[in-house]
Amino acid sequence: MNHFYVMGFKKWKRYAVVILLALFAAIFLWFERDGTFSILSASEPSALTKGNADESDIALTFNISWGEEKVHDILEKLEQHQVQATFFVSGEWAERHPKILEKITEQEHELGMLGYRYESYLDQELDEVRNDLLEAKDVFDKMGYEDIELLRPPSGHFNKEIIELAEDQGFTVTHWNINPNDWENPGTQKITNMVMEKTTNGDIILMHASDSVKQTAQALQTILPGLKNKEFQFVTISELMNQAHAESKLAD
Repeated sequence: MNHFYVMGFKKWKRYAVVILLALFAAIFLWFERDGTFSILSASEPSALTKGNADESDIALTFNISWGEEKVHDILEKLEQHQVQATFFVSGEWAERHPKILEKITEQEHELGMLGYRYESYLDQELDEVRNDLLEAKDVFDKMGYEDIELLRPPSGHFNKEIIELAEDQGFTVTHWNINPNDWENPGTQKITNMVMEKTTNGDIILMHASDSVKQTAQALQTILPGLKNKEFQFVTISELMNQAHAESKLAD
């Protein structure tokens, strides 16, 4: 009988060790999936989606891929309210509008790129994406903007391979977490309400400055002072990245 208890205890002890190890592995995998903690997650391809939630800094960003009219009203509103933003532009657009690009940088807004042709990278082979990035980089280099390190893939479409490719070429893939879909022109009030109600610490706001937007500049007239009244501080994406605890979206 004593022999049975000794063997039973040893067997139970082995089971307990296995269960504890399994539990630890499950917890580790859950944190890895959630992206909140992982020894390995630092090396995983990821896109910046939000800054430090403990800081009141926010980043206002604009995409431009075509047109030359609406951007001026937007730049005027930004200058009027002394707000720095980050503009993501396609290489093709930059070639056609060097004077507007110069105006953007002269007002001390940060510059990022949308690739060259603004066609979804998920619809292209990886070699085509690589060529698009190289073509865009060559265009910006020739125009005197050699230090561009921020990339927003066209339409926000990316996967693990695209992020790895971008990182290999020295780019930081930048996404967003507040999107009022201003390019659809849903109404000035709707754009304003979305941004004012949803914005929190560390957020990256996506807006547009292509000629498709007809209500964005007017919405900014309320949004810019409104967010300042809420004690948010407008910063560039690079400044947001330099804060501790910036959040990233792991690639699918």
